[in-house]
Amino acid sequence: MPREERLPIVESSSSGDDEAKPVVRRRSTRDTVLAVPTDPGCCDPDSTPHRFLALVFMCLLGFGSYFCYDNPGALQDVFQKELNLNATEFTFIYSIYSWPNIVLCFVGGFLIDRVFGIRMGTIIYMLIVLLGQLIFSTGGLLGKFWLMIVGRFIFGIGAESLAVAQNSYAVLWFKGKELNMVFGLQLSVARFGSTVNFWSMQPLYGYVSKFYAGYTGLGVALFIASSTCVMSLICTLILGWMDKRAERILKRNNNPGGEIAKLSDIVSFKMDFWMVSVVCVAYYVAIFPFVALGQAFFISNFQMTPEQANNVNSIVYLISAIASPLFGFIIDRVGRNVSWVFVATISTLVAHMLLTFSHLNPYISMCIMGLSYSMLAASLWPLVALIVPEYQLGTAYGFCQSVQNLGLAVVTIVAGMIVDSSGGSHFWLQLFFMLFLLISLIATCVIWAYDRKHQGNLNMSPSQRATYHTSISTQRGTTDRRPLLGN
Repeated sequence: MPREERLPIVESSSSGDDEAKPVVRRRSTRDTVLAVPTDPGCCDPDSTPHRFLALVFMCLLGFGSYFCYDNPGALQDVFQKELNLNATEFTFIYSIYSWPNIVLCFVGGFLIDRVFGIRMGTIIYMLIVLLGQLIFSTGGLLGKFWLMIVGRFIFGIGAESLAVAQNSYAVLWFKGKELNMVFGLQLSVARFGSTVNFWSMQPLYGYVSKFYAGYTGLGVALFIASSTCVMSLICTLILGWMDKRAERILKRNNNPGGEIAKLSDIVSFKMDFWMVSVVCVAYYVAIFPFVALGQAFFISNFQMTPEQANNVNSIVYLISAIASPLFGFIIDRVGRNVSWVFVATISTLVAHMLLTFSHLNPYISMCIMGLSYSMLAASLWPLVALIVPEYQLGTAYGFCQSVQNLGLAVVTIVAGMIVDSSGGSHFWLQLFFMLFLLISLIATCVIWAYDRKHQGNLNMSPSQRATYHTSISTQRGTTDRRPLLGN
């Protein structure tokens, strides 16, 4: 620091007078900028109220995309009737969402790390989501299935990269604090969006169809649904402003080592990360395609009306909206993430078996599936932040989303083909889903064994992790103090 900056603001005169008069030096601009209020309260970006205010916008920025994602699932009978689609063509609406993200989601995470930054990247991806939904709605309004596919393709480009940005925001604001609970809350709000979609789209279409007949009414209903994406865009802009302010005040340094994220970083990721990616694929393909085709499953297997089928089909998302933050809160305090992933996979497998081989009330099985899904999401995604350095998080989460979308793109189409070739029966499709859950179970066991062999911290309690990180820091400090030249 220059000598003049170390001088006190109020100095004594150097004269020999008995009553020395103080010499007041004018405050510099730097003094003003660095002045921090003694009691900043909720305006302090590091305070709990401020962080949780940011979390509100963090959660709502994904609400619109999740609400609109399952618009086709809530109106499956309407889509197939008004647009004359079979099951394979209907599932193409979901698979085309996933195809671009096999690559673009990974690239989207890299662009957040290296090019756009988290704030600009999130805004760009949210605008792409809104554009895609508007094109999709226009296709419905005109009865042009190909235009709907184009809109869904664009929608998918933005939505999955937006999820990567949302995860990166969560780690940036909450790592080392309430991260498991935050991931649970994000999932809760996202799945609440899906649940509201299943509750509202059938009544909305029923009301709109009184004024607009056929596919025109479908298009109008989809346009109304697009308003949720506008709300999410507003939340994205507010969160970006809050994050920029927090970065300035806290003087964040998210990459103290100065490392630069590269696409080639992916080859340096270790076995535990790859197995987490396998779980991301194998578990989620047993949930999302099942829900996408769930209306037809419950109508044919349990003789329900479309409205009743939508209600039971939405139970997974409704339960997860309530249970995800609760599981996150519990996992924040007990740790043992890998064990929670194991239990969640087992219980989801049980839920699918009950739906397939028993006549038990489907609400029971769907409640089990919803609790299991919440448990897995709150425990699995934070593992990535424990495995990968912060400067690579966007790339890592992007890769997880990419391989997940590869699985969803392929499995959703295959699921529709299985139903068509089985004459509308879902028995073989359920066995297909159970196979993937077994793969997820094996991958979870590999994560546990690898972490145990290498004395990692993935299945530790919070106190054990704190001791673990302290010992790692001590070892690094000892290494740094070694002389450059040996004796």
